[in-house]
Amino acid sequence: MIRVGLIGYGVAGRVFHAPFLAADPAFELATVVTSQTDRLAVDHPGATAVPDVDALLAHPGLDLMVVASPTPLHVAHATAAIDAGLATVVDKPFAPDTAAGRALIERAEAADVPFTVFQNRRWDGDFLTLRRLVDDGVLGEVRRFESRFEWWKPAADESWKSTTSAQEGGGILFDLGAHLIDQALLLFGPARVTHAELRNRRDAGADDDVFVVLEHDAGTTSHLWMNAVAPIAGPRFRVLGSRSGFVSWGLDPQESQLAGGTLPGDPRLGQASAPGRLGTDAHPDEIPLVPGDYAAFYRGLASALQDGTPLPVDPRESLAALELIDTIHTLNRK
Repeated sequence: MIRVGLIGYGVAGRVFHAPFLAADPAFELATVVTSQTDRLAVDHPGATAVPDVDALLAHPGLDLMVVASPTPLHVAHATAAIDAGLATVVDKPFAPDTAAGRALIERAEAADVPFTVFQNRRWDGDFLTLRRLVDDGVLGEVRRFESRFEWWKPAADESWKSTTSAQEGGGILFDLGAHLIDQALLLFGPARVTHAELRNRRDAGADDDVFVVLEHDAGTTSHLWMNAVAPIAGPRFRVLGSRSGFVSWGLDPQESQLAGGTLPGDPRLGQASAPGRLGTDAHPDEIPLVPGDYAAFYRGLASALQDGTPLPVDPRESLAALELIDTIHTLNRK
């Protein structure tokens, strides 16, 4: 088994990582850096709680470190894992800027340590459905790609995501843009930023309302929205091709299901409640969405570590998204 040390037991560690590590027979969740010792004991009684990263690194026999701490700590924690010779997973965004991200990748390569980024939204059901349609040519030449993460939260809370500056990796562009830009690049290839709007509507630490336009080398134009203050959300995806279009609504259910206690292996996990729409206005058809599958990341990681297959996410693909985020911040400062 692959013995795992997990840094952080907030939403990322508790909802997105620990359940899948515990459910996958290839892994043993051995040690967790957390102050929530009582909660960890109930959720994962076989795991040992430790107070800090030094104590985790002192735990014997670890093979893998999963970094699920706040973004401003990602580089320091990933560096510690790489220097200890441990295979390393870092939550997105894995660094607060391109230079730091590239340095982490090069450090891991020099140490011959497997290093990957947790881009779980690659396994959203609606995205898996869309990727299949694009790959199969059902839409024809995709001319315009619209993608949104929007919700209504008009008052900012005191969490680090709301109060951390963009220079340290805070703000909705880093949080959600790391997903939306990654998905756009995965679908349509390299792109450049041609327009960006960053707004801080709630006077919190960083941006909470962002719109980005990407022009892909292949010819597709991507319009990406990230908004915490949208009273009415638009479609999750609206994709216009030369043959057909695709529209879907609502967020993949896995996050809310996991937060509500649904566990990996439950057949309801990832099942969307509403279908998408495929075709034209004159000839629309409903299309069921592929079930979401966040567990696929850790299945792929186990195969990479045990059998030498490619890592589930090439970190240089995540670096490409960071480069575009850097460009957007630069444009916004002018």
